[in-house]
Amino acid sequence: MKTTRTAAYLVYPLVTVIMLGMAGQVNSQQIPHYSQYMFNNYLTNPAVAGTLNHYQMRLNNRYQWVGLNDAPYTVNMSFYGPFTKHDMGWGGYFSNDVTGPTSRTSIMGTYAYNMQVSQSGMRISGGISFGMMIYKLDGSKLTLGEEPDPMYDPAIIQATKSVFTPDASVGFYLYSTSFNVGLSAHQLFGQKLKFYPEPIGVNRLKQHIMLSGGYWVNLNRYMELETSAIIKYMFASPMQFELNGKISYRQKEYQFWGGLSLRWKDAVSALVGINWNRKFMFGYSFDWSLLGISKYNSGSHEIMLGYMFDKIK
Repeated sequence: MKTTRTAAYLVYPLVTVIMLGMAGQVNSQQIPHYSQYMFNNYLTNPAVAGTLNHYQMRLNNRYQWVGLNDAPYTVNMSFYGPFTKHDMGWGGYFSNDVTGPTSRTSIMGTYAYNMQVSQSGMRISGGISFGMMIYKLDGSKLTLGEEPDPMYDPAIIQATKSVFTPDASVGFYLYSTSFNVGLSAHQLFGQKLKFYPEPIGVNRLKQHIMLSGGYWVNLNRYMELETSAIIKYMFASPMQFELNGKISYRQKEYQFWGGLSLRWKDAVSALVGINWNRKFMFGYSFDWSLLGISKYNSGSHEIMLGYMFDKIK
C-alpha cells in the first residue's frame, strides 16, 4: 500500500500540471459532454470496463442550456463489468445526442484486458470499443437565407438525411485503490459524412483525445475527498479543461456527496448525489454558464441513475 500511495502522490500532480499547461480556450466538440463523468468514466475511456469487481448499469441524461430553442440534449445507457475468472471486462452503451438540426445515435460494444504491474496492487488496463453510428441531419431546421445559392435545390437541402458509419475508440487506464490516470482516443476513423450528392462543405468526424486523472483520500472514517481532472482535445481545435472536487459522507447503508466542477472559460457546476445500500445511485448536477449565452438560458441540468450488482471478484 505504501508503494501505491507514493506512486499516486507522484503521478497525479504530474498529470494535473500537464493538464493546466495544456488547457486553452474552450471550443465546441463533436462528442457528448457529461458533468458527472467521474461517476461513469467508462464513457470517456473503454479501458475502464472490467476494472471493478462488479457489474453496473448507468443512465445519464443531460439537458443543456434550458430555455433555448433546439438546445442540446443527451441520453446514454451503459452496462459493463468484469469476467469472473479472467482479468478481462466487457460492456456496451447506447447513446443519443441531439444538437439543433443534427443528432447522432451510437451503439457500441467494448472489450478490455487488465493486469497487475506492481506488488502493491497497481494495475493497467487497455480497452477498445467498436460499433455503429447513425448521424442525422434535419434539413427543415436549416436556414438558407433570403437568397439561397441557385445551384442547390432547397427541397433537397431541407430534407432529412441520415448517414450510417462505423465508429471506434481505444483507451489505456492505470489505477490503484487511491488514484487513476487514463488516456483515450475517440472517433478513430475520422471519416467524412456525405449527406448530399454534391457536398456542401466538408462534414467530417474528427478524432478526440482525452487525458484524465483522479485521486481520493480518506479524511476520517466517515468522509472522503476526491479530486479529478480531464482534458479533451479535438484535432484542429482548442483544448477543453475541467477540474472537479467532491466530498463524500458515508455510513453503513448510504453515502452522500457534494462537489464543484470548473470547465475552463465555460461553466461552473454543482454536484450532489446519494448511493444507497451500495447498489442504487442517484446524482444531479447544475451548470452555470460563464459564456455570453448565459443571458439566454436558465442553465444546464444533468441526471444520473445507477445500479451496482453484487461483487463477483
